[in-house]
Amino acid sequence: MTDDSWVPDTCTLPTTERPLRLAEFDTLFRDALRGVDRPAAGHLRLHLDDDAEPAARDLIARESACCSFFTFDLARPDGGTLRLDIRVPGARVVVLDALALRATAARGR
Repeated sequence: MTDDSWVPDTCTLPTTERPLRLAEFDTLFRDALRGVDRPAAGHLRLHLDDDAEPAARDLIARESACCSFFTFDLARPDGGTLRLDIRVPGARVVVLDALALRATAARGR
């Protein structure tokens, strides 16, 4: 999946770096994603392998720096399962839709 037309203009990541960032998300999804939930239109929940925590923290820190509309919460609320909650405001649901699609596509490989 290489189309990044859904990336909003407010993203401050240089255009030339966007395919690399998308590839990083695809790699995280392919290698560590164990489940996907969509509790609400503006909320995506990803269940990840525990050993993915360092890579996930690094990736979401960098993504937060360029797309400030994302809210990321990486935690183990039940004491064991690593969970990444991603939230966006209503005006950015299409971006979350595209990220969810990438996650489910990568997981299906």
